[in-house]
Amino acid sequence: MPIPEQVQKLLESEHISYGITGHEQIMRPANTLPPNVAVSVVLEDNEGKLQLIFPHDHLIDLNTLNERLGRNLTAIAPENLQHILQSQGVDALPGIPQLTGFPTIVDDRLFDHNELYLESGQLGHFIKIRMADFKQILQNATPMQVTEKIPNRPLTTDTNTDVKELTLAVENFTSLRIKQRLEQTIEIPPLPETAQRIIQLRVDPNAAVKDLVDIVERDPSLAAQVVSWASSPYYAAPGRVRSIEDAIVRVLGFDLVINLAIGLSLGKALQPPKDHPHGFTPYWHQAAFTATSVESLVRQIPLKKRPELGLSYLCGLLHNFGYLVLAYVFPPYFSLICRHIEANPHINHVDIERHIIGVSRDQIGGWLMQIWDMPEEVCTAIRYQNEAEYSGTHQEYPHLLNITGRLLRQHGIGDAPDEGIIPQLYEYLELNPANAANAVASIVECESEIEQLSQFFKSA
Repeated sequence: MPIPEQVQKLLESEHISYGITGHEQIMRPANTLPPNVAVSVVLEDNEGKLQLIFPHDHLIDLNTLNERLGRNLTAIAPENLQHILQSQGVDALPGIPQLTGFPTIVDDRLFDHNELYLESGQLGHFIKIRMADFKQILQNATPMQVTEKIPNRPLTTDTNTDVKELTLAVENFTSLRIKQRLEQTIEIPPLPETAQRIIQLRVDPNAAVKDLVDIVERDPSLAAQVVSWASSPYYAAPGRVRSIEDAIVRVLGFDLVINLAIGLSLGKALQPPKDHPHGFTPYWHQAAFTATSVESLVRQIPLKKRPELGLSYLCGLLHNFGYLVLAYVFPPYFSLICRHIEANPHINHVDIERHIIGVSRDQIGGWLMQIWDMPEEVCTAIRYQNEAEYSGTHQEYPHLLNITGRLLRQHGIGDAPDEGIIPQLYEYLELNPANAANAVASIVECESEIEQLSQFFKSA
């Protein structure tokens, strides 16, 4: 199993004995890496660059680091990191300071292990090295504890706990005056009237196409978006789409238009923030990819187990709505969260958000969907999409988002690390992993069409 030539030369010049192992060989049952895997990142400020090597189950706290060093370090821009990697002939940054020549800090809690796994420089492969040899290549590094262990996230299905944690975050990290009810404190915009009418229509057993056409036509912006969506090359409708009714009956279908209209209406309530982590997939771009990918996955599930297609689509469309609420409620801390996501690309944003403000976008998004009386399936999907162990009512919807998000990340779409998918999720949905991967890959191949769909959302 080869490793990059430059890495091999460095190890041999230091007379380091090592082994090479694949990513799959060291994964633990819950699809997590062991604590003796080392992460290496590059930070920078106007004083220069700094390499930091630390345990995989820890995160960099930029406030602590900068306070101790008297600096203003943030993550190096992705394009600059890519230039460094290319210049050394590697795909990922190994924990070998000699490769970059940058001053290096090593978190000395790595020294608690007898052996370590370092990035080999080739994605998917690790160098297995003894601690004595690791210390040898770190002779010029500075030992310092500047990272924090990620606490275990206990799964809670009690919505009162989410409300308490969100209330505490609002008290601690905003200047808002606390009122009797949380929704009064935050002053979230009310659910748009169009969305309210469509939600009522959705639960009406006697609803007909004419009723939906009437609602959509009363909102000129929404009407234009529905026709544009139906006319998109992605749906390849024969002939010109001439009306709202034509878009519903001939191209999109009643169920899809209802959920599409809800998503478009909610999108008007909050705007994507200008600040975002480097390398972040734009909000509506990610929403369009997730919605269409979820739709494709649902079609792969046996009929007896298949979730409702339109609701699944809506879950995908709104899966990251908590991101918008996070930016709306906690603006200064939102920027801090963005900088920590950049500095900790190996950590799920849920852990970073909870570390900074004590609550995650999934909790906020799920709570708001409940306040807006959105379907319970959507509330559950958004709240538990990153909780693979969730088992309860409507669990098929968060499981779908969990699988979809991780498959999309394999194609560079999304804002979280490339995490494994727990096999039990596939088993519960009776979804074939290979078929699921192929379905999402087919969606990614339609990137230009999906990008066009996302533009419809942005202009709504």
